[in-house]
Amino acid sequence: MTSTREFTRTPSSGWPVLVALFVGIGLSIALFTTQSPPLAIVGALILMGCFVSIGGFFVVEPNMSRVLTLFGKYTGSVREDGFFFVNPFTHKRKVSLRAHNLDGNVLKVNDLLGNPIEISAVVVWRVRETARAVFDVEDYEHYVQVQSEAAVRQMALSHPYDDGMHAEAVTTLRGSTEEVTAELQEGLQERLDEAGIEVVEARINHLAYASEIASAMLQRQQAGAIIAARAKIVEGAVGMVEDALGQLDRDGLVKLDDEKRAQLVGNLLVVLCGQAHPQPVVQTGSL
Repeated sequence: MTSTREFTRTPSSGWPVLVALFVGIGLSIALFTTQSPPLAIVGALILMGCFVSIGGFFVVEPNMSRVLTLFGKYTGSVREDGFFFVNPFTHKRKVSLRAHNLDGNVLKVNDLLGNPIEISAVVVWRVRETARAVFDVEDYEHYVQVQSEAAVRQMALSHPYDDGMHAEAVTTLRGSTEEVTAELQEGLQERLDEAGIEVVEARINHLAYASEIASAMLQRQQAGAIIAARAKIVEGAVGMVEDALGQLDRDGLVKLDDEKRAQLVGNLLVVLCGQAHPQPVVQTGSL
C-alpha cells in the first residue's frame, strides 16, 4: 500500500477576505435599492457569491490541524494556528496534534509458559503525520486501540510472568519493568507507523495472575520467600556457631572432643534456626 505523504500548506489569511465579504454584501444591498432589474440581478449574484464564500473560512487552534481536500484530492495540511480562507468547496477535516491517553482494557492472555495472566497498558500518543492518519487507515483512533492490544498480547506471550519460572528467560514481565516497557513501546511504534502515529510513552499499569491460578501462584511465591528467608537464617546461624567455637578454642574455657563439639553445634543450630522459643535445660553434670 502506498503511503500518503503530508505537506504543509499556509492558506490566505481570512481577515482581508472577511472585509471584502462585508463590502460585497453592502454593494449587493445598494444594487437592490437602485430599482434597476439588471443591477438587481448583479446584486443577487454578488450576494450569492458572498454566502458561498462563507464556507471558505476556518479557524485552527493551537496544537490542532486541518487536512484539506478539494473534490477528493489532498491539497495539504494546515498546522499553523489562526484564521484562514480557502476555496469554499474545500473539505477541512480537523485533526488534533495534542497528546492522547489510551487506558487499555484488561486483557487475559498466556505468558511464555502458558500461565493465564491479566495485563493492560497505558499508551500516550499523538498524530505525527496528519495525511497518513486520515487517508491510510479507516479510523486512526480505533486503529491505535486495536494495535495497542495486539502489541500487549505479543509482548506478554514472549516472556514469563516472574523470575525463576524459566531457566533461559532473562526478561520477565514482573521483574524487568524497564526492559518490558522499552520493548512494548518499540513494538507498538512499529505497528503505528502505518498510521503516522507517534508513541510518546507506553507502560504496563496492570499485571496479575488470572483468578483461576492466583491463589496457587501466591502460595508458590510465599514458599519461595520462606525458602529464601530460611536460607539466610541458616547462613547466619552457621557463621554464629563458627564464631562461638572459635572463641571457645581461643579462650580455652572448655575442652571439647569431636562428639561434644558435634552435640554443641547441633544444639546451637536448633536454637538459632528454630521457630519456637528454646526451653533452657540446666545440666548439673560435667560435659
